[in-house]
Amino acid sequence: MTPRKSGAGADQRTQTFRISFKRTLAAYLPARMYLRYKEFDWVNIIFMTGMHLAVCVGAFRTPFQLKTAIWMCLYDYLIALSLTAGYHRLWSHRSYHACLALRICLATLGAGSFQWSIKWWSYKHRAHHRYIDTDLDPYNARKGLLYSHIGWLLFKDEGKRAGKIDAADLNEDPVVIWQQRNYVPLSLLAGIVFPSLVASLWNDLPGGIVYASCLRVVFRWHMTFCTNSLAHYMGEQPFDDRHSPRNHLFTALLTLGEGYHNFHHEFPNDYRNGIEWYDYDPTKWSIWIWKQLGWASQLNQIQVNETEKSRLQQLQKRLDNKRATLIWGPDLDELPAIEWDTYVEEVKNGARLLVIEGVVHDVTEFMAVHPGGRAMITANIGKDATAMFRGEVYNHSNAANNLLSTMRVGVIIPRNDGDAGDSHTSAVSTGLSR
Repeated sequence: MTPRKSGAGADQRTQTFRISFKRTLAAYLPARMYLRYKEFDWVNIIFMTGMHLAVCVGAFRTPFQLKTAIWMCLYDYLIALSLTAGYHRLWSHRSYHACLALRICLATLGAGSFQWSIKWWSYKHRAHHRYIDTDLDPYNARKGLLYSHIGWLLFKDEGKRAGKIDAADLNEDPVVIWQQRNYVPLSLLAGIVFPSLVASLWNDLPGGIVYASCLRVVFRWHMTFCTNSLAHYMGEQPFDDRHSPRNHLFTALLTLGEGYHNFHHEFPNDYRNGIEWYDYDPTKWSIWIWKQLGWASQLNQIQVNETEKSRLQQLQKRLDNKRATLIWGPDLDELPAIEWDTYVEEVKNGARLLVIEGVVHDVTEFMAVHPGGRAMITANIGKDATAMFRGEVYNHSNAANNLLSTMRVGVIIPRNDGDAGDSHTSAVSTGLSR
């Protein structure tokens, strides 16, 4: 057996192998994932992966009791509300004011979602609004559905470009500072210990850990993340289509009303997401109830006049885009100018032309399908048919006017010789001045 060579030759082979290995990975892995292990947020990756695995393993070993299922759903609703009404609409957008007790409650429950602190969450969300759909957007939807849903959490902040955000109000809020300093014990208490202990009241501590805690956390992660992903891909854009946010009932059902995302990105400081009374927005309803109880105040609500202006502008934009796809006939400015005598001469040479409001129309192909018959058009060939078209015989419909515009071939030059005998002159002048 030939012994392996050591020294410089071995080092060279090792280096060659590494380069070859990197090139192989570069060819088969997405660019963003290619050997960027130093940029990976391994704390997030390990924790989130571990939580998913704990649910999968625990579900096979732990019975799912009805009482635990009911408790899980109830507690998940409270946790979700702490995110939508607290993290999002209260702290990220300051859409209303809340009393101290309510803020402490929302901050504590929010920690139980394991979605990081109010300060971190709100800072990221404000950056998302300010730099929407750009590289400075933390969960940029343009990078793909998977990235905006959960992929952005797998990378350290240090490896991302960051934009400037005003967070002075967060730094001055004592509840935000308190939660930031005590986030780890608060998250463990509200996220694991409390829901598990409640389940132990009916002797289901294992179910409390697996379902009321771990499964609930994972479920709420993905429901919340749908606001960053699905809400930018699925639905309509009734207020603005320059950016990716969309409105959809399905996303609203998953996120306690956060699915009316197109409206929210246009009017982020409105305490509502669903502005119609029938829109599914439990967060809006909860904030309104808190106001009646004296727990919330100064609910910010955009005037209807402003929302309708945006809605109308978007509707007009869609109409203009649709109009651009239709054939309306040539513009009058594009048509050649024709003298009346030339028009008459063309008719004598066999052209099937008639004038309506100063515009010459070629009706050769239309004569055979005219609803009023061929004779009516034949009688007006070479003449000014304005009066006939506008009501002397029949006041034609809007559809007829649209069809007529596709037959334009020229514009009559008004005659200024003072010849009162030319009945076409006044009609032509009127038509060209319209």
